[in-house]
Amino acid sequence: MGQKVRPTGFRVGIMEDWRSRWYASKHEFADLLVEDFKIRKFIKNKYGFAGIPKIEIERTRDAVTVLLSTARPGVIIGRKGAEVEKLQEELQNLTGRRIEIKIVEVARPEIDAQLIGEDIAEQLQKRSSFRRTMKRAIEQTMDGGAKGVKIQLSGRLGGSEMSRTEAAAAGSVPLSTLRAKIDYGFAEAKTAQGHIGIKVWVNQGDYLRMEAADGVDAQAGQVPKKPKRPRKR
Repeated sequence: MGQKVRPTGFRVGIMEDWRSRWYASKHEFADLLVEDFKIRKFIKNKYGFAGIPKIEIERTRDAVTVLLSTARPGVIIGRKGAEVEKLQEELQNLTGRRIEIKIVEVARPEIDAQLIGEDIAEQLQKRSSFRRTMKRAIEQTMDGGAKGVKIQLSGRLGGSEMSRTEAAAAGSVPLSTLRAKIDYGFAEAKTAQGHIGIKVWVNQGDYLRMEAADGVDAQAGQVPKKPKRPRKR
């Protein structure tokens, strides 16, 4: 039937952490969930050009911490931190709560699926050829160190009368392998003929190998094996 699961959602709680980290009672939960959505929408609308792939939210009893991942931190921080203070004030007016903003720089924007999708959307809005744009994006992602990439466009491609789907891929993208770090991104290109949906899957490598490379024990959580005693002769 071709029923698909979003790769990041599939790995949440196993390999990935939640994007909203807080606990609420039954009668508060819905309001806080809508508030999270409003915060994310406000930031994306105002700073969409700053390359923001992920917004994480943590809550305590009296404050909300917004962890803002961005490829261009200087744009959001502004001169002497003026821009980030202004954003903090606007979010406090929006939510009525004390907001703390932490800027996290995206280490490798060239293999971030959301940023790749937004870049393709920008190119399509400038009327560039969709096939050439897909090919260039795949080459840049693979050159950036990705293990695999897949891009799918849906809509009135090339201004055709009927909408269709075109896909291109390179390398391996094992969606069912939980230890594979598959990043997923979605963007929309608002063209004169209509909206074009862009889906991007990027295989960034193996979670366990990445942890081992960072100096973390890859076998953490497993029961250590007993050392073998030397035989007496």
